[in-house]
Amino acid sequence: MASTTPGPETRTHPRPDPLTLEVVELIGEVVARFHEDYESAAAEHALTGAQARLLSLLCLEPLPMRRLAQRLKCEPSNVTGIVDRLEARGLVERQPDPADRRVKVAAATEEGRRVARSLRESLRFAREPLAGLPEEERLALRDALRGMLG
Repeated sequence: MASTTPGPETRTHPRPDPLTLEVVELIGEVVARFHEDYESAAAEHALTGAQARLLSLLCLEPLPMRRLAQRLKCEPSNVTGIVDRLEARGLVERQPDPADRRVKVAAATEEGRRVARSLRESLRFAREPLAGLPEEERLALRDALRGMLG
């Protein structure tokens, strides 16, 4: 007699329906193509992808090396090297942390903010197709993505 007890797969996570699987695959493809576009845009500005991501983070706020490493999901020693290279180009500077002067934070310079803005503006992969969608579809997509991110 066959067991009616659900297997481990159905107990923990129900099997996704075909539409959900297709959407997950499409999201993966969009992410991969966005990364390709981002790396290409970074290269046009003589930056690596990691340098571009770090510069973008510093345009939001100055951060200590440890926090940068956490956000970039890498070792603090890697962040130090990236900051050194960006500092040599005049895109980043080290400053005393206003909350604790013993700590240094990295901050984007005016030139760094200009380069980061130019990099964002040069990203083509998603911008052009999205601009072609009606506003209500862009709003629905935005809301769906926000919902996924919680």
